[in-house]
Amino acid sequence: MAGIAGHGIANANEQREAALEQRVNELERQLHELMADVKAQRAAPPAMAPAVAASAPLPKATATVGGKPMIQETTITPGANPNTTFRVGGFVKADFMATRTGDGQLADGATGRALYVPSQIPVGGKSTGTDYDADAKFSRFNLGIDTVTDGGDKLGAFFEMDFFGNALGTQVSTNTYGVTLRHAYAYWNGWLAGQTWSNFMDVAALPEAVDFIGPTDGVIFVRQSQLRYTDGGFSVSIENPETTIIPNGGGATVQSDRGAIPDVTARYGWKGAWGSFGVGALVRDLRIDRLATSTTGALKDDTIAGAVTVGGKWNMGSSDDLRYQLTLGSGFSRYIGLGITGDSGLDSDGSLDTLDGAAGYVAWRHMLTSKLRTNVMYARSQYDNNVVATGPSATKSVQSLRANIFYSPYPKLDIGAELMYGQREIESGANGDLMRLQFTTKYSF
Repeated sequence: MAGIAGHGIANANEQREAALEQRVNELERQLHELMADVKAQRAAPPAMAPAVAASAPLPKATATVGGKPMIQETTITPGANPNTTFRVGGFVKADFMATRTGDGQLADGATGRALYVPSQIPVGGKSTGTDYDADAKFSRFNLGIDTVTDGGDKLGAFFEMDFFGNALGTQVSTNTYGVTLRHAYAYWNGWLAGQTWSNFMDVAALPEAVDFIGPTDGVIFVRQSQLRYTDGGFSVSIENPETTIIPNGGGATVQSDRGAIPDVTARYGWKGAWGSFGVGALVRDLRIDRLATSTTGALKDDTIAGAVTVGGKWNMGSSDDLRYQLTLGSGFSRYIGLGITGDSGLDSDGSLDTLDGAAGYVAWRHMLTSKLRTNVMYARSQYDNNVVATGPSATKSVQSLRANIFYSPYPKLDIGAELMYGQREIESGANGDLMRLQFTTKYSF
């Protein structure tokens, strides 16, 4: 029995060894076939490669939506429509400035300490020294959402904020400021609804300045809510109305938020390799409607006002361009230079007397090198006040001259310096001036 058992075990071992040898042989055969395939692929002619690549799907990084690269497979706005792109941008800007006023002193915390405000130039005071200010509150960020439908319709929205709000902390320690809304609008094809630059304004003609605005004395500069329609070079809008009034006999300008008729604007522009040129028109209904008080009678009146503007940018070769604007009209001061004076004066009988005026600027830009450029600009506006209504302290004219230089060692990084001189004259003949040296650094993203 023991011999029979030993003989059975020996047969089983022989069978296992035979099966193992068969598997090893099969693996060797498959390996030889795989190596032969690899050699054949390496030996294939190069002409076959493009045909294979052409039949393969494009990688996700090269796909586009509405002409823009798709940088991710899943949208950053998961609740958005299909074919939606998302963008973020802005810049960090720091300003350092020394300001000298010759006929009075700018108040602590005045807006004119952070940017040039022509109406705040002191007049008729004593000469003062120099004030130094520094801040980063003009830094900003923005968000954009754009959609292109399968049918070719375009829609989207845009938000932009900066930090030029009221101070939330003192300069002693925190220097914090509130976030402020600059732009907030939605668009659908040629329609736009929300807050952005006034349609009366030519943004493309604005020169480059270290100051927040630049040619403030003569430039149209307004952001407000509106409903706008654009078709090619033509655009028309209805915009938020607001009337500014100089009290009878003079004094600080007051605002009237009355009226049922919006400001109406229309613009037509042309552009090409030579530059751009635009013509705009503005029609307004100035209105006051106030109940009587214990010291003043009831006020109720309205009048029509309007203005026209022309301006643009002229490319003078590869290294120079000229930017300009001229605005003429009546009752349009709110749109010029952060409200240099009132749109109207208040007569003794409580009626509105619109103020005629003219405003404009010219700016020359020269590229010294690919990284170094300079701008020189002059701006002015003047107003025909009815002194009986406005008093002798109403602003008659403002003007400024400035020159700057910018150095961009890398794309999106700007280092600039600017010297400006501004002057304000009132109806009595008194005047005041302001001189400012300002440095800035700005990194855009």
